[in-house]
Amino acid sequence: MTTTANASTNDVLKELGIDPVHSGAYAGRWLKTSGPELVSTNPATGEVLGRVKQASAKEYEACVAAAQDAFSRWRSVPAPRRGEIVRQIGNELRAKKEPLGKLVTMEVGKILQEGLGEVQEAIDIADFAVGQSRMLYGLTMPSERPGHAMREQWHPLGVVGVVTAFNFPAAVWAWNSMLAFVCGDACVWKPSPKAPLTAIAMTNACRGVLEREGFGALASLCIGTNEDVAQRLVDDPRLPLVSFTGSSEVGKHVASRLGARFAKSILECGGNNAIVVMDDADLDMALRSIVFGSVGTAGQRCTTTRRVLVHEKVAGELEKRLVKAYSGIAIGDPMKKGTLCGPLVDQVAVDNMQAALTLAQKEGGKVVYGGEVLSLPGKLKKGHFVRPAIVRAKNEWPIVQEETFAPILYVIRVKDVDDAIAKHNGVPQGLSSSIFTLNVRDAERFLSAVGSDCGIANVNIGTSGAEIGGAFGGEKDTGGGRESGSDAWKAYMRRQTNTVNWSKELPLAQGIQFG
Repeated sequence: MTTTANASTNDVLKELGIDPVHSGAYAGRWLKTSGPELVSTNPATGEVLGRVKQASAKEYEACVAAAQDAFSRWRSVPAPRRGEIVRQIGNELRAKKEPLGKLVTMEVGKILQEGLGEVQEAIDIADFAVGQSRMLYGLTMPSERPGHAMREQWHPLGVVGVVTAFNFPAAVWAWNSMLAFVCGDACVWKPSPKAPLTAIAMTNACRGVLEREGFGALASLCIGTNEDVAQRLVDDPRLPLVSFTGSSEVGKHVASRLGARFAKSILECGGNNAIVVMDDADLDMALRSIVFGSVGTAGQRCTTTRRVLVHEKVAGELEKRLVKAYSGIAIGDPMKKGTLCGPLVDQVAVDNMQAALTLAQKEGGKVVYGGEVLSLPGKLKKGHFVRPAIVRAKNEWPIVQEETFAPILYVIRVKDVDDAIAKHNGVPQGLSSSIFTLNVRDAERFLSAVGSDCGIANVNIGTSGAEIGGAFGGEKDTGGGRESGSDAWKAYMRRQTNTVNWSKELPLAQGIQFG
C-alpha cells in the first residue's frame, strides 16, 4: 500500500500550484476533466504524490481548438515581441527552479542535482529562444530575370503537438515550446503518464505570463490515455508538426501515422550510445565520463552510455577501475546530498533490467559487477532500486543491440580504431557517441564521414550532458529529428520562396517564349 505525500512534499506541490486532485487539461484555463484518474507516485518511496483527473476526447478537442485560436492571433505578433514574452517565461522558471527541480526528483527519481539541472535546461532554452526571436533569418537570391528579386522567408507553422517521455519531464517540453513560441506557434503537450505533476507545474510556471498577454492556450496541456489523447494528437490534421520522444518501436508507428497525412515530425527515439576508449586515452577522464554517462539518471537517459568499446591493451585496467568506481557509488534517496544513483522509475523498469541481464548471461556475458535488485531500509523500502551493472559482452549479441532503459554497461574489447568504429556503428540506433584518445588522427577520423554515424559525436567527453546550443538528435532508429539549438528552429516554421517583379516586362524563367 503506498503512503500519502509527506509535509515537505505537500509544501513543494502547494508552491507549484498543484491541487491534491488536479485537472489534466489546460487550454488557457484549467478545464473540468472527465477521464480516468491517474496517480503519481514517488519511485524512491512509493508515496502518492498526487492525483490527476485525466482529459477525455472532449477535453482534447477543447485544448486543440483553444490552441488554434491562440495561434491565429499569436502569429501576427512581431517575433521580437514574442521573444520578450518568452524571456518573461524564463524568469518565472528561474523563480521556481528549486521547487521544480525537487518535483522532478520526487516524480521520476533522478538525483536532485540532475533535477535542478533539468530545470536549468528549460531556463537556458528560453534564453536561447529570446535571441533566436531576432534571428529567424531568410535568404536573398539572384534571379535570372532582369528586374526581378528573389527571397526566402519563414512563417509560423501552426499548432505543434509535443509528446514527452518520463526521463526528462520538463526540459524536452521546453526545448520544443520555447522555440515554437518565438516562431509564432502554439503547443499542445501530451506528457508521460509517469510524470504528470511536473507537466502541470511547468504549465503553471509559464501560464501566468501568457494569460496576462491573452495567449494562455499557447501552452495547452492534455494529460490523457493513448486512446483519448495520444492517438488523436498524432492523427489530427490540425497539427502540422508533432515532436515525439520515446522508444524506437513507438516512434516508427508515430512516423508512419504522420507520414500518412504529410505532417512534419521531430522524432527523438532510442539510443545505444558508446564510448570508444583507445590505448592512448586519459583513463582518469574516460572513467569519470563513463560512470556519469552510465549511472546518471539510473541509466534512464536517451544519451546514457550503454557500451564501452575499449582497446584490448587497456581493457583489463579500465575494467578494474570501473568496478572500483561502481563499488563506491552511493545508491539511495535522490533528494539526499551525496547520492549518485536514485531508483528506476517503476517495477516494469526493474523487471526489464533483470530480463536483459539474464539474456546477456545466456548469450555468454559475464556480470563483473552489480545487477542486483536492492531492498533499502526505512522510507526507501518500497523504492525501485538496483545496483548498476557491468557486463563483459560482444557487440553482435541481440541484447546488446537493444536499448535497455536501465544502468547496464556492456564492456566490449576492440583491436584498433577501425574495429572500434565498425562495432560502434554496428547497432540500429545512432544518437550519441564519444571517443577518448590523445591521437588527433583517430579523433578526427571518429568525427569524419567515415567515423561515428550518430547525430552527436564527442572527443574526450562522454555521451551524456548535451548543451542546448547545439542541435540535439540522432540518425537511424533514433529517428532523425533535431531539437534545441543551432537551426532546429526551422522545424517549427514553414518556408516560403518569393519572387518580386519590379520591372515593366514579364519575362519567363528558363527563357521560355509563350504567345
